[in-house]
Amino acid sequence: MYTRCFQILLFVLCCASCQNEQIVTENTSYNIIPQPLSLTARAGHFQIDANTTIIAKAESQAVASYLAEIIKPEGQLTLPIKNTGDSTNAIILELNPDFEAEESYQLTVFPDYISLIAKQPVGLFYGVQTLRQLLQEDARIPAVAIEDAPRFAYRGMHLDVARHFFDVATVKRFIDQLAYHKLNRFHWHLTEDQGWRIEIKQYPKLAEIAAFRKQTLIGKKGEGEAKYDGKRYGGFYTQEEIKEVVAYAAERFITVIPEIELPGHAQAAIAAYPELGCTGEQLEVWQTWGVSENVYCPTEATFEFLENVLSEVIALFPSEYIHIGGDECPKKAWEESAFCQNLIRKEGLKDEHGLQSYFIRRIEGFLNSKGRQIIGWDEILEGGLAPNATVMSWRGMKGGIEAAKAKHNVIMTPTSHCYFDYYQSENPNKPLAIGGFLPLEKVYSLEPVPEELTAEEAQYILGAQANIWTEYITTPEHLEYMTFPRLSALAEVVWSPKKGRDFENFVSRLLPHIERLEGMGIHVAKHFYDLTASIQPNYDGNLEATISALAPDAAIHYTLDGSQPSPSSPRYDTSIIISNSGTLQAQAFQDGEAVGQGYSTPIHMHDAVAKRLDLATPPSSKYTGGGRNSLINAILGSNESFNDGNWVGFEGKDMEAILDLGTKRALKTVSLRFFKGEAQWIYLPQSIEILSSEDGDTFESITTIAEIETEQKVAAIQLPIERSTRYLKIKAKNHGIIANGR
Repeated sequence: MYTRCFQILLFVLCCASCQNEQIVTENTSYNIIPQPLSLTARAGHFQIDANTTIIAKAESQAVASYLAEIIKPEGQLTLPIKNTGDSTNAIILELNPDFEAEESYQLTVFPDYISLIAKQPVGLFYGVQTLRQLLQEDARIPAVAIEDAPRFAYRGMHLDVARHFFDVATVKRFIDQLAYHKLNRFHWHLTEDQGWRIEIKQYPKLAEIAAFRKQTLIGKKGEGEAKYDGKRYGGFYTQEEIKEVVAYAAERFITVIPEIELPGHAQAAIAAYPELGCTGEQLEVWQTWGVSENVYCPTEATFEFLENVLSEVIALFPSEYIHIGGDECPKKAWEESAFCQNLIRKEGLKDEHGLQSYFIRRIEGFLNSKGRQIIGWDEILEGGLAPNATVMSWRGMKGGIEAAKAKHNVIMTPTSHCYFDYYQSENPNKPLAIGGFLPLEKVYSLEPVPEELTAEEAQYILGAQANIWTEYITTPEHLEYMTFPRLSALAEVVWSPKKGRDFENFVSRLLPHIERLEGMGIHVAKHFYDLTASIQPNYDGNLEATISALAPDAAIHYTLDGSQPSPSSPRYDTSIIISNSGTLQAQAFQDGEAVGQGYSTPIHMHDAVAKRLDLATPPSSKYTGGGRNSLINAILGSNESFNDGNWVGFEGKDMEAILDLGTKRALKTVSLRFFKGEAQWIYLPQSIEILSSEDGDTFESITTIAEIETEQKVAAIQLPIERSTRYLKIKAKNHGIIANGR
């Protein structure tokens, strides 16, 4: 069998001669995330002081106590709580069963009192979170009228504690931030190949053996020879600690959903109890990252083990849902197991995918008998979906669409928008991550309900969730850096109405929101101060550079002489005109301190800058770079990456470009650059030909190069031409189609 792969060649050319229903207000005090359904600004403010009271009846006392703990006037421990009393200088919590939405609330701040009304205590709790965000440093709360309710019922955040373990205090702090952002589900990933994190009393070896690995991989997997730290690593939560976390979350109206991975990601458990695997071989808890081929063998002994484990899990977690994983289950062990092959024949299953479905159905039947429902990653669709399963769609939206059309509930969590273990910046000094790139604006652009669904099918989309996997996240500080402010963006996606969501408006509210987070001691990534730039010809023979950052308050300063920008360097305003070679450097500043990743690029001025360039064949839609102007904008393509925005690629077609210099010019050299990345099917051209013309119609060949070779990623070619001409044609012959045997 042969695979036909169109090849891509890339080049850079340079010529050288010698809102919602929200009333807009200028008052910056209303910076609430997630954005409320309706906000009406009012005049004045409410002042919290030593005489302020909280009035709440018995059914609202728990929320009142929470409010008293977090809103304290200076010099006073807590605000007093009363069942009844004068409304003057009071915060009044009240339940109204006539409200339609379970989690809705109505918050009205008057100069002399505050009214917070909700259908259920959970609505009061969310109103309290809004109050926290409105509270100013001088204990004032601006007058306002807010009506609010969430768009989605499921608003979740996931944390993997199996690859790296986080103690109870860190988990509670994490939960506090979910509550602050009005999320209501905490997905706790407790078991993996690399560690088992929950005490199961019937199986003590899970805590003694499965919870600890001998050592941990150092650095990025796959980059050079694998090295390990030689240090025993692990930990687990006792059942009392689990109860403590579950209760803590419940006080904040967050449901904890435990995940017990099966049938894959099971090597830690098999290391403790080898009979759970297909070979009976004694294994170690896995010390590296990825997907182990050691999976549960679907024997009756395995199902007994899992049912006993899940029985103890059910006793600890009141959640309706138990997450059973179901993802990334290699089939090799089952293919090689005589028992599994006999079971496939006995049960009339089609193949190993059918066996996985059989496995999931067995577990679902058990959990359903205990009054619980399962959630699984979208691989549980393979081989047939269990009858009552909810699908968590992570490999894009396709699995969620398929499940919703089959009338199964869906939680959207695609890697493209929801994997917070991905890099959030292209800053070369960023902390190590698993890979990928997920900036803040991409998170905010998530739309959980795909257009492919009908209105009826869309009802099966329960909401969305972000995930953090911790292969490369080892400390609470790093965990927070990866989470914030992307969590703030997700919170608005799942709470606020689709209509009216606006990223620019979100960013304007995000800056003061981040100040509040930092006031709580949260380690927030500030990549919204990272600079990006666009440099284009202005057809006056010069270049025009525009520089931007997401943060609207970024004070950008720049230099053109290669020196490091400082607050005393020229201040960037609208654009920068560049007429000479040099180095453009820019940096954002906040209160005189450099923030975010700066921008720097060498400028190589040449005769082709700002001239007309026409391409006979459009570049590949996958590799358009910055368009045809990027080929003559005096910016060289990266020596390391072909997707830096400056390379243009041609897939399966020859490249032909005609450069019009405007007037006849005496030229000496044509300089060309081509990217070589054969691992990505990016090849150098077979040949290059340079032609010239006086009229743009009839061209004469000047020089040809038949073979191009380089050991580097970039081939820099200089061709002497010694010609006076107006038009140049550059032809690069594509490498052709390669047939690879498989």
